[in-house]
Amino acid sequence: MDSITIAAQERSPEIDFDFANHTFLIKGESYPEDVSEFYGEPIAALKRYLEAQKGSEIVFNFELIYFNSSSAKVLMNLFDTLDMAAEENTLTINWIYESDDDNMEEMGEEFGEDLEHATFNLVARD
Repeated sequence: MDSITIAAQERSPEIDFDFANHTFLIKGESYPEDVSEFYGEPIAALKRYLEAQKGSEIVFNFELIYFNSSSAKVLMNLFDTLDMAAEENTLTINWIYESDDDNMEEMGEEFGEDLEHATFNLVARD
């Protein structure tokens, strides 16, 4: 499966899905005009990849500085998908946020508390 790399734009985050190395990144601001259109194909490809994985070590990094409510729904569904994949894989989610950004820290805590199988790390950065 080919990697998916999308450069950050004014309203949309950088996406770097490196399927061969089992590393994934969503970074930046997320309030695209059409959330479904922006995230549709990358997440569909991610789901296909995850369905084929058994016993892999997967790392997913979220490094968001802002997202709107539409993006939050996508993220909630993505966390559910990742947690299900963690039943058959070693899956680590890193929620990376600026140390002085209480809002992003709180959002990370909320996303992480519902996970049952994935390892979740809150990572404060200076």
